[in-house]
Amino acid sequence: MTGLSTVLIIVGLFLAGGVYSFSKQQMPKGLIVLLAIGSVMCLVAGVLRIQGIWE
Repeated sequence: MTGLSTVLIIVGLFLAGGVYSFSKQQMPKGLIVLLAIGSVMCLVAGVLRIQGIWE
């Protein structure tokens, strides 16, 4: 299922861009933390699926 892994990584990178953008706009810290956690979760899930550790 490399398609789902690719989607997870793309979503994670999109959320990471949102974290950068929101931090430059000085949005509320809680929102930035939630986006950062979501970004990390998507990136880790995508990488683990590619490696076959988590299916």
